[in-house]
Amino acid sequence: MTASFPYRLVATDLDGTLLRSDDSISQRTRDALAAATAAGAAHIVVTGRAVPWTRAILDDLGYDGLAVCAQGAQVYDAGAHRLLTSVTLDRQLAGVALAKIEAEVGPLYLAASRDGLDGDVLVGPGYAVTGRLPSTPFTDVSDLWSAPLSKIYIQHPELSDDALAAAAREAAGGFVTVAMAGAGIVELLPLGLSKATGLSLAARRLGLKAADTIAFGDMPNDIPMFAWASHSVAMANAHEELKAVADEVTTSNDEDGIAATLESLLPA
Repeated sequence: MTASFPYRLVATDLDGTLLRSDDSISQRTRDALAAATAAGAAHIVVTGRAVPWTRAILDDLGYDGLAVCAQGAQVYDAGAHRLLTSVTLDRQLAGVALAKIEAEVGPLYLAASRDGLDGDVLVGPGYAVTGRLPSTPFTDVSDLWSAPLSKIYIQHPELSDDALAAAAREAAGGFVTVAMAGAGIVELLPLGLSKATGLSLAARRLGLKAADTIAFGDMPNDIPMFAWASHSVAMANAHEELKAVADEVTTSNDEDGIAATLESLLPA
């Protein structure tokens, strides 16, 4: 804890939290984060995006610290453009999990994020990619299993995201972690992995602890991070499950919610 700012670590999700709806980061939010770091706090981005879908945003922000990517699977040194840790999905267990889920809900639309700094995101027939993020189409499911994976994405032609996530946990929760990370984004991850595990690794590298941390997020995949951090702040646009466990709710991502909270904590 510093004399001028009550936390030594500010952990922020990206989509729906640090990023506005148009994927920009406002100047007000940039200034508030700069003021917090000037007051002695570290800033760690904690995102569901794997490194290849995160790097450009971090570079634009001028961010050279650690980032937790792929729902905690990757710890990335943005300044050195180097992957420090990486946890991959057991592909045999993932195949079993998919089979069990499809046995309950029927055929799924699939995508997968390959491991590594330049890992492709493979997208199968019917899967709708959110936004304008780069991806590589595939038609043969065997392509999914040909290289190490960070995660698998699943979509269903009829079920809502919440219903699909619940069904996936019920059918395959003993084989994989199931995370709901945003609209159309239900993910299968290595068992036991969460943003909290990745954030704790990154924090330890900086000599920081949960007690030092304020965390911001908007989706159910942020729940473990909120449970880990000393203080948790949900955006006004957050999923109701996250708001229910947050210590505080700030304004929306489009209304600079991170900045509003940080400004209230910084000295006048």
